[in-house]
Amino acid sequence: MGDSLAGAAILVLTQMPDRGSAQALARALLEARLAACVSVGAPVESLYHWHGRIETADEVTVAIKTVAGRYVELEAAIRARHPYELPEIIAVSITDGLAPYLDWIAAETDASKPG
Repeated sequence: MGDSLAGAAILVLTQMPDRGSAQALARALLEARLAACVSVGAPVESLYHWHGRIETADEVTVAIKTVAGRYVELEAAIRARHPYELPEIIAVSITDGLAPYLDWIAAETDASKPG
């Protein structure tokens, strides 16, 4: 993989309210080549502050492997499909990893490739 920041691999995390919506999001992101891989996790219980109260919700974690250059489009795609008013969408830089896997992420998120 090159030294370009746009081609740098990142891990984007979000939470969806259920497995079905998480799988639908995963498929849409893959079809648009905004992600090389999307891992839909097991249900978790989230506890958080919201409007002055502590709330709880059952959610499904979604871990998205992509490149920094696709982040803006990826975030927009998640927001367009997300039912929450303020969804968790965070990106974590991948500072190291198996080079062929990181190259694969870059290749599979190439916008010029057909879906």
